[in-house]
Amino acid sequence: MTMTVPAHPSEPDMNGFRHQFYPYRGEAQFLTGTLGFIREALEAEEAVVVAVPSDRASLLRDELADEPAVTFVDTTVSPSPGRLIAAWTAWMSERGEGDRPVRGIGETAWRQARNAAHLSEMRYHEWLLNRAFAQSPAWSMLCPYDAADGDQDALQSLSRCHPLIRQEHRYVRNEQYLTAEEYPFEALADPCDPYQELSYTNGDLAAIRSKVSQCASDAGVPDDRLPKLAVAVTEIATNSIRHGGGRGTLRTWVQDSTFLSEFRDAGYISDVMAGRTRPDANQIGGRGLWLAHQLCDLVEIRSTPDQGTTVRLHMDVPQ
Repeated sequence: MTMTVPAHPSEPDMNGFRHQFYPYRGEAQFLTGTLGFIREALEAEEAVVVAVPSDRASLLRDELADEPAVTFVDTTVSPSPGRLIAAWTAWMSERGEGDRPVRGIGETAWRQARNAAHLSEMRYHEWLLNRAFAQSPAWSMLCPYDAADGDQDALQSLSRCHPLIRQEHRYVRNEQYLTAEEYPFEALADPCDPYQELSYTNGDLAAIRSKVSQCASDAGVPDDRLPKLAVAVTEIATNSIRHGGGRGTLRTWVQDSTFLSEFRDAGYISDVMAGRTRPDANQIGGRGLWLAHQLCDLVEIRSTPDQGTTVRLHMDVPQ
């Protein structure tokens, strides 16, 4: 059973981050839910940040007539899910002048997912938002999702990443929400044949860079992207050697128009937010995963105490 929660943001029992899932069908329902959310914010003198696909943004712009409290941001600047938490942090900080509360509307372009790995990381990002902003000042995020395609499995799995569900201009607690101990990481698919493999240890960074650069070039990764990949590979391999027992295994292959370089070692990354928040200017270390997220098209991380760590770097290959 779901318990009805007061919708007004000033209710004292709803302090903190309110992450709401809004399944809709078609443009009319999209506008009904998002405009209602925006009007609540305007009545409460809150700012609103809107990050939705361009066709949905056009619908809202037509209805809002350049409302100054509503800011539209370009989601194409952060196509990798691993960059979005830092992007939201910056967007909300820019609009939250003083102590002014801010609301966000974030609809991921699910149908533009490049492959199954990208789709999986997009879902994981939605769940991680709850961890990222758990201790932040009170604000609300509405996550619209077009359920018209009838994929009930996708709808349910995404719903479970949100503690609240928006219904008829109010939200209810989601009894199916996954806690920190319950999130089911999707197993990484096996590398496609043929793949190349190289064991590495201290002193092998040059060999790793050379191997990945040559394989990436052969796979069709553009020349101007090879230096970015080399930096990401250096950072991940260095972390692997330093924190993964001094040795690891590199694999490279091509799959779904993507070049992948995978690093496996015996280390363990306990912080699920590693690499997703911008490092402090005075921070020592901790920049390797952050740089990988900024330089690659997708980064997958799987890490457990008993099985060690796998990091996969994705670089798109032009068709």
